[in-house]
Amino acid sequence: MRNLKLFRTLEFRDIQAPGKPQCFSLRTEQRMVLIGSDIGLIEVDPVTREVKNEISLVAEGFLPDDGSGCIVGVQDLLDQESVCVATASGDVILCNLSTCQLECVGSVASGISVMSWSPDQELVLLATGQQTLIMMTKDFEPIMEQQIHQDDFGESKFITVGWGRKETQFHGSEGRQAAFQVQMYESALPWDDHRPQVTWRGDGQFFAVSVVCPETGARKVRVWNREFALQSTSEPVAGLGPALAWKPSGSLIASTQEKPNQQDIVFFEKNGLLHGHFTLPFLKDEVKVNGLLWNADSTVLAVWLEDLQREEKCTLQTYVQLWTVGNYHWYLKQSLPFSTCGKSKLVSLMWDPVTPSRLHVLCQGWRYLCYDWHWTTDRSSGDNSSDMANVAVIDGNRVLVTVFRQSVVPPPMCTYQLLLPHPVNQVVFSAHPQKSNDLAVLDASNQISVYKCGDSPSVDSTVKLGAVGGNGFKVSLRTPHLEKRYKIQFEKGEDQEGNPLKLSLLTWIQEDVFLAVSHSPSGVQSVIHHLTVAPSEMDDDHGQLSISSSVTVDGIIISLCCNSKTKSVALQLAGGQILKYFWESPSLAVEPWKNSGGFPVQFPYPCTQTELAMIGGEECVLGLSDRCRFFINDTEVASNITSFAVYGEFLLLTTHSHTCQCFCLRDASVNALHAGLSSSHLSKGESLRKVERGSRIVTVVPQDTKLILQMPRGNLEVVHHRALVLSQIRKWLDKLMFKEAFECMRKLRINLNLIHDHNPKVFLENVETFIRQIDSVNHINLFFTELKEEDVTKTMYPAPVASTVQLSKDSDGKKVDVVCDALRAAMESINPHKYCLSILTSHVKKTTPELEIVLQKVHELQASAPPVPDAVSAEEALKYLLLLVDVNDLYDHSLGTYNFDLVLMVAEKSQKDPKEYLPFLNTLKKMETNYQRFTIDKYLKRYEKAIGHLSKCGSEYFPECLNLIKDKNLYKEALKFYPSDSQQYKDISIAYGQHLTQERLYEPAGLVFARCGAHEKALDAFLASGSWQQALCMAAQLNLTKDQLAGLGRTLAGKLVEQRKHSDAATVLEQYAQVYKYNRPDIIETNIKPSILEAQKNYMALLDSQTATFNRHKNRLLVVRDLKERAQQVNLDNELPQGQESDLFSETSSVMSGGDTSSRYSHSNSRISARSSKNRRKAERKKHSLKEGSPLEDLALLEALSEIVQSTEKLKEEVYHILKVLFLFEFDEQGRGLQKAFEDTLQLMERSLPEIWTLTHQQNSATPVLGPDSTANSIMASYQQQKTSVPVLDAELFIPPKINRKTQWKLSLLE
Repeated sequence: MRNLKLFRTLEFRDIQAPGKPQCFSLRTEQRMVLIGSDIGLIEVDPVTREVKNEISLVAEGFLPDDGSGCIVGVQDLLDQESVCVATASGDVILCNLSTCQLECVGSVASGISVMSWSPDQELVLLATGQQTLIMMTKDFEPIMEQQIHQDDFGESKFITVGWGRKETQFHGSEGRQAAFQVQMYESALPWDDHRPQVTWRGDGQFFAVSVVCPETGARKVRVWNREFALQSTSEPVAGLGPALAWKPSGSLIASTQEKPNQQDIVFFEKNGLLHGHFTLPFLKDEVKVNGLLWNADSTVLAVWLEDLQREEKCTLQTYVQLWTVGNYHWYLKQSLPFSTCGKSKLVSLMWDPVTPSRLHVLCQGWRYLCYDWHWTTDRSSGDNSSDMANVAVIDGNRVLVTVFRQSVVPPPMCTYQLLLPHPVNQVVFSAHPQKSNDLAVLDASNQISVYKCGDSPSVDSTVKLGAVGGNGFKVSLRTPHLEKRYKIQFEKGEDQEGNPLKLSLLTWIQEDVFLAVSHSPSGVQSVIHHLTVAPSEMDDDHGQLSISSSVTVDGIIISLCCNSKTKSVALQLAGGQILKYFWESPSLAVEPWKNSGGFPVQFPYPCTQTELAMIGGEECVLGLSDRCRFFINDTEVASNITSFAVYGEFLLLTTHSHTCQCFCLRDASVNALHAGLSSSHLSKGESLRKVERGSRIVTVVPQDTKLILQMPRGNLEVVHHRALVLSQIRKWLDKLMFKEAFECMRKLRINLNLIHDHNPKVFLENVETFIRQIDSVNHINLFFTELKEEDVTKTMYPAPVASTVQLSKDSDGKKVDVVCDALRAAMESINPHKYCLSILTSHVKKTTPELEIVLQKVHELQASAPPVPDAVSAEEALKYLLLLVDVNDLYDHSLGTYNFDLVLMVAEKSQKDPKEYLPFLNTLKKMETNYQRFTIDKYLKRYEKAIGHLSKCGSEYFPECLNLIKDKNLYKEALKFYPSDSQQYKDISIAYGQHLTQERLYEPAGLVFARCGAHEKALDAFLASGSWQQALCMAAQLNLTKDQLAGLGRTLAGKLVEQRKHSDAATVLEQYAQVYKYNRPDIIETNIKPSILEAQKNYMALLDSQTATFNRHKNRLLVVRDLKERAQQVNLDNELPQGQESDLFSETSSVMSGGDTSSRYSHSNSRISARSSKNRRKAERKKHSLKEGSPLEDLALLEALSEIVQSTEKLKEEVYHILKVLFLFEFDEQGRGLQKAFEDTLQLMERSLPEIWTLTHQQNSATPVLGPDSTANSIMASYQQQKTSVPVLDAELFIPPKINRKTQWKLSLLE
């Protein structure tokens, strides 16, 4: 979908030379043009516009002096440094241009009609007047001479074995006689000059000759090889013309054919068979084809046509048409009309053998023209959603426009086509951001047709729908309409006939202003024209454009690009210099384009495609040369780029390695782009994706994700580049356009978690908007099913590196649960009946699926009739649930609801055999309710619930309950279901104590026994554990005699001695009789229990105070460190003021340079050293002050935090003892509260240790300055650290306090 864009015209008018020009050749190395005339040879320099050499062939007698002589061929010979000239009279002359010497190397008596050199200049072929071909070497030694007419077909004659013959074929209605019809030959065309035509294949291995057969009078094409052996003869083609051109790539030979109603360009294969054709836009006998020429890379076919005289006094013209092929369709890309009379009549034309898109033209009035084209894609440049992503393709007098926003139509089809009265040469879209769909068309008659989008008063006959129309189809496309046609008025006296392509680089810069460039025919200058609408007396459909102002620029302008946002216009000269054109200023100034450093920008090589883009806030010029070298300003960024496009803040490029890369230009730099494109390893990020070999960028749909690529054959491919997709989705989510984002993500398989993870806070605040926009139960369910705890913005789709906005993440609770709850609440408030299935999904998808709630809601649906049309039946809801949950799990959970109707409904949907579950359900129905539920819970292995139900069944079921408790170790859970003064409670406690005894947990067993009143068992347990205080308490409860107490004391003492607790043993032996001499059990109720509760309250208050102080100091420490880092950053550039002025700084005074503070305290300490230790301690306390703004506040905070952690660590043993006493006296709630508060405090401190005592601060305190491994950089870094380091005496503050996790303080009985 590319067009040929003219970017340079070189014109040499009125060459001062005698005679009439007849042919010409190129001296590519010297960049000279050799022109042959009826007088001789002229060598001219088209750049400097000088005649370098004149050689007369008349003086030497090679040409007659009456002007009737004719040169049939001129060829520059590189290795011989001379020029070979052949005359029609038969002479072959070598001419040395440096010495002007002429040498006749051979002569043909019958004359020469054609001289043709092979592409490698090793062979030369002469066609003589006697209808023979002579082949010679480059030294003009004859190799062979053969007749030009041959009766034989050639070496490649087809072989038939019978069944392929015409006689054996089926001929349909024509009958069998058609097999024996004699082929009728048509004579050559009336305007045929009957001269032979010769063309070589690009590699020089074959050549083809087109001649008129003397027997039939029709033309034939014969193919010969390099050894002069005939290979093949073309099949008979009626109306075959003389023009002949072999495609350099070697596949086809082009010629012409005149048919009854049309003129065709036909193609032959090497074997002489026809292979394809295309039709010229002329009728029969309207034009004749003078020549066909392929360019060097076989991409463009030039057709030279001339009008035939049909009426008297009619103006005849000559045309040069440039045709290209894509997707098996031939496009007419350029049309150059010339006059057939006067100086503008064409004499000869040829393609440049080195530069493929350069065409040389020679006119009769000694006028030489050189045109340079390059490939370009004409696309609209808007960046908002109103831009339709139009791409225009020139095809003769039609402009094929494809609207990629609405439909991707493969070429050669299109969305709609614009019909013009003349062939089109240029198409340009408006640069106005809001009118980017408007386009202007410049045709070969120098008329500009303006098409605008909008409401047309009538149907425009020049706009015809393409592939999107048809019977029964409603077209929603708004096509443009022809606003007006403008004829360009040139200045008086300008001869515009000689150069049909006077204006190039047309740009629609403003509503009624066009910019165009013309090149001076007299010097190396270019002129920028402003074309504005001129007052006209013509009708409304036609107007005039006049050149309102012009600016002359020194140099050849080869490209012009503008930025629709900034309205900047950049010009590129042939030498690569970039100029800035101030087209809006009254002076119309042109200045060099300068980069951020103030230096002029110049491309190292001329670029065929240029764009303007903002890179890191600076407007830069981007260029791509025809050698795939990509430049940003004057820096070469890459050398393997095949195409690029600037879309908003993105730069997209395709490379030779078959990848498409996308870079964000907002915060990028040239160095970063260079690094990203030159990296050898393929990044796996979102910026790169692989594409098909040879892909080129056609366009990007604005405010969408579509990137259109074209393959080498011409077919299109639409890709959604991940970088564009994610960028567009982020924009939609920022604008709360959830529907557009969701549809895009669903279609392109983007994980839907991004909708929440992009900005969780905003999403949760707008869940109702999300529900209303999606408005589809299936889509909401799809969103639920993709939810997972992973944050996809950190794993799958990380935000661009340049992004500086850190979005807040919701850390409270689990993400899936939070989203499910929020969406469910929104759906229940909007329409719970419509979103019933989605509400069920929100329960199922939680971290712990709430299947009981789901089944209960299904049961409610079953019980109630549908109140509204949107309501879902229980049958549908259950059927949907089975898609989300395994049917066996759903059956078990339904059984857990104790609702047998629901169980039967689920069982019917499962694969279970009714013979299995019906007897089981019938048995359950016969049971008492509590025992029934106990049986169900036991079947579902929900033993805690089972015990609860069994405890309500009565004392006769207690043995069964006790056995289940013992079997499943559910002692703590079972104790909740019985009163503490019941016999069942005592039996369970005794069983629990026995279980703990077996586990060798004697002290917890003793507490359990004591709590239930089994004092003897408690005494034995305490004796086994060595807890002498509890043992003596139990002895007091048992009212033992003095002798029994004495024996108990000796036993306890012996146990303590074994445990090496000699002090405790002595205390028991000495005081066991006195402790219990009062025998006052009432003290427990009056004094001990109140004291225990008071102690629990004190511990709770202490923990709250410690936690609050710890959090306050920790937060302040983070603030102080942040201030210190800022001040240190400032110190690196500018030292903070020292001395008395530093006291003026309030906030930063706590983070002054360490050198100042350390030196101050070193002096003061030296003075204090002679004083008393009391004063020294006072000074230390003053140094480590917690007052905000003190010099070493961070050290004081570290010290205070360390003390809090250590004091809390010491509380473990005290808390353990108080927990045991609380359990013993049945203060379970208070005990659990204290245990939970202490555990939370310890966890808070443990989590905060790495944050407070960071690795950096620990390393800074012990970093060696010097040593064998030190370098100059490390020594300087250490010196900088020393300026803010702490004194050595405070280094221990940077060692975090220890928290011993192995210390046993929790009481498992309270868990």
